[in-house]
Amino acid sequence: MHGYSRLGNPRAAGSPPSSPRCRHGRNKNAGGRGPKQSIVEKVVVLLISVVFKRRGVLLFAPLLYISGMLLYMGSVSFDVVSLKNAVVVVSKRSPPGSLYRSPQVFQKLWPYMQAESNHTHNFLMTVWNSKVHQVWKPCISKDTPKEGTALPKSNGLFIIEANGGLNQQRLSICDAVAVAGLLNATLLIPIFHLNSVWRDSSHFGNIFDEDFFIHALRNHVNVVRELPGDILERFDNNISNIVNLRVKGWSSPAYYLQKVLPKLEKMGAVRIAPFSNRLAHAVPSNVQMLRCLANFEALRFSNSIRIIADKMVDRMIKSSSHSGGKYVSVHLRFEEDMVAFSCCEYDGGEEEKREMDIARERGWRGKFRRRGRVIRPGANRVDGKCPLTPLEVGMMLRGMGFDNTTSVYIAAGKIYKAEKYMAPLKQMFPRLEMKDTLATAEELAPFQGHLSRLAALDYTVCLHSEVFVTTQGGNFPHFLMGHRRYLYGGHSKTINPDKRKLALLFDNPSIRWEDFKRQMQDMLRHSDQKGVELKKTSASLFTFPMPDCMCKESEARNENSYATNKTDFNT
Repeated sequence: MHGYSRLGNPRAAGSPPSSPRCRHGRNKNAGGRGPKQSIVEKVVVLLISVVFKRRGVLLFAPLLYISGMLLYMGSVSFDVVSLKNAVVVVSKRSPPGSLYRSPQVFQKLWPYMQAESNHTHNFLMTVWNSKVHQVWKPCISKDTPKEGTALPKSNGLFIIEANGGLNQQRLSICDAVAVAGLLNATLLIPIFHLNSVWRDSSHFGNIFDEDFFIHALRNHVNVVRELPGDILERFDNNISNIVNLRVKGWSSPAYYLQKVLPKLEKMGAVRIAPFSNRLAHAVPSNVQMLRCLANFEALRFSNSIRIIADKMVDRMIKSSSHSGGKYVSVHLRFEEDMVAFSCCEYDGGEEEKREMDIARERGWRGKFRRRGRVIRPGANRVDGKCPLTPLEVGMMLRGMGFDNTTSVYIAAGKIYKAEKYMAPLKQMFPRLEMKDTLATAEELAPFQGHLSRLAALDYTVCLHSEVFVTTQGGNFPHFLMGHRRYLYGGHSKTINPDKRKLALLFDNPSIRWEDFKRQMQDMLRHSDQKGVELKKTSASLFTFPMPDCMCKESEARNENSYATNKTDFNT
């Protein structure tokens, strides 16, 4: 993918790591025959000769392939130390990625970072070099009903239960709006399920602005806050009596029209709980338009969230006055549950292993102890599945050109062993802020114990940053990338690092600063180029709003263009 093997140790400082496959050297004497072969060597040569002279070699192909893959993935890895007196001496070496070597890399590179501090130009002012800017504008489909056009008579009440965290709930809400429009149904304000992980008891109105949501959809989908009286009477005042349809994931519009609509018309109300990922990505343009409208226009955070979020954004802008009010935001997924779930190992030794085992059993009882399950932390790391540590994020940003004057906002939950792991990041970026440093304890008090509301604060501050850095995937960065494309002329203004490449670089304590910087700047350029990307058939509209939710600037009509100022997008 990057012109070199994904695994291995560096052959020279600054060079990409080589493959971890076994390499056996050959001793050669100039101008003459080599040393006399040992009995072991003769036996090996004889076996290989027999195998390859027989047609049965094909029977050994699967075995050879499996053996090669085990070597490649670091499950089996040996170095030849010497070949002396007919005895081959080998020693096992640590597979690539099996050790957390980033602190050693930082120790090597830190003096060079210090030497460059305050000597570079303000990188935030020129970070994006993509030639494609401001060519896409938010717009709506030509099929949109005109203002004041009455909706046809409803076929019944559509009830859904949104589960998961903040942005998974957001996805369910947008899909529910699209399905309600498709079925010509009246949508009940979505009910929020108490998630076993998030444990947030918030209702729709605690997180989103109900009045604004209903008003924004008024010409497309009828939305009600409560069950109508006639429906309540029909089902004995118990919502549980309304049939709960089992709809498979990623169902097509045809499925809803053929299977759900008849039951809706017959019973007057249907319920789908839970309702997560129940609508296919690829749907007709009129259905996609409803998703666009719901996500980018109708859903904005509640007034209580917007007041504090606005203050936090203003404070970040003020503290970044030296860079024109521009700042970097980082979605850092180094919480205990994320570290535990990844099955990656860092530098905490036996204490860390014990803590992670307890966390895995607490959160996913028995899942990681199933018979036959093998956990390979090193393979996870080189495959880019380990959460980046604060130290690694800091080194990456410094290598890209962001100096110690850069204002950085960290969007995260409770960082695992924060005192230890956050220290080097603060060392590299003294202008570091988080929720609890940017807002007062009194301001955050109403949000404590409500993870979705706290996530909404992070979402807003990240949305308005000049640079957004995603480190681990998930709904939060995917929705933000799409929302930022919608805000910034089609460009996501997001750094999406190649974690496989990073794993190999951080596995090389002897790497030179100039080589590290070159690799990081190439990664930044790649993120810049991928910032403007059109939606593919199987991709999510919430991450790639072009061309379903946006038009090229020359094609966008003024009367159909949505406002793009900060107030309208304060979601």
